[in-house]
Amino acid sequence: MQLPIDLRSDTVTRPTPAMRAAMAAADVGDDVFGDDPTVQRLEERVAEMLGKEMALYVPSGTMGNQLGLRVHCQAGDEFLCEANCHILCYEQGAYAQLFGLAAQPVEGEHGVLQVEQLVDRIRPANDHCVRTRLVCLENTHNRGAGRIQPYDAVAEICGWAAENGLARHLDGARLFNAVVATGISAADWASHFDTVSVCFSKGLGAPVGSALCGPADLIRQARRHRKALGGGMRQAGIIAAGALYALEHHIDRLVDDHAHARILADAIRTTPGLRLDPESIDTNVVIFEVDPELGTAAAFSARLRDEGVWMNATAPQRIRAVTHLDVSREQVQQAAEVLCKTAEEIVAIAR
Repeated sequence: MQLPIDLRSDTVTRPTPAMRAAMAAADVGDDVFGDDPTVQRLEERVAEMLGKEMALYVPSGTMGNQLGLRVHCQAGDEFLCEANCHILCYEQGAYAQLFGLAAQPVEGEHGVLQVEQLVDRIRPANDHCVRTRLVCLENTHNRGAGRIQPYDAVAEICGWAAENGLARHLDGARLFNAVVATGISAADWASHFDTVSVCFSKGLGAPVGSALCGPADLIRQARRHRKALGGGMRQAGIIAAGALYALEHHIDRLVDDHAHARILADAIRTTPGLRLDPESIDTNVVIFEVDPELGTAAAFSARLRDEGVWMNATAPQRIRAVTHLDVSREQVQQAAEVLCKTAEEIVAIAR
């Protein structure tokens, strides 16, 4: 039986045989007691790569982001963020449920904000208002089709935030995609932020985990809050070894995922009834609109699935496809052919 070409997300990756071997051989201890040597090596390595004092291994990117918010904000505080960012759209409003925080979303262009959009957003020091404490950015931007934040805009926004007493947090779940695509180091990107979360279980291909990086005092606070959220893990070295292997072996190959995304994008550009949105492809995420004459995105996605190509309908007429290490160039080319053929068949039937 032929396996499906699964482009729903880069979270569907499975550990490679070499990664599994590293995990099986991992030294372990009780990480809640601080005794797991593999977790310690992972935290030291990722902190070094991002130019931060300390890192904390956490089960998920959502937890990493929420801990980032928590160490900067108290109940009744507010953070500024882009209106389609992951923290706002895909984390259940956990900042409000758990910590009593408010969000002030600002609409960007495919996830990209400019400092001019933020300058009047800080609430006045008034008993009637929440306290604006933090700016959050996302790089690369998931709902912006893997859009890379322009480096100069990031520096300008973070500089403005610092001048106005606001902390800075980066949701860097796919930061290494931006690193590979731009040649700008992770440490340079991270230098503009107080805290940065990075994910190991997306394009890097590890099975579990993210890390929150930042100053030692904030990461110690985050470690305490991690325990309260149920994120304290015991012999976590088994999964940390997968993340460590990913950092050492799977970053440079992200360039392949970006090239594969462009293959899909080229097919979409030449297929009547399909339209890229945005038109340009920065990294490994492709988002496209389905013309109503081809049916809904859900119906079109179901047709693709019948042909062995899995993509996610994310809106009534919108589909998202993500390339990753478990999908080869040949499979992506096959998926592109299926995409075109399916659209052509629907049009032919309608006529």
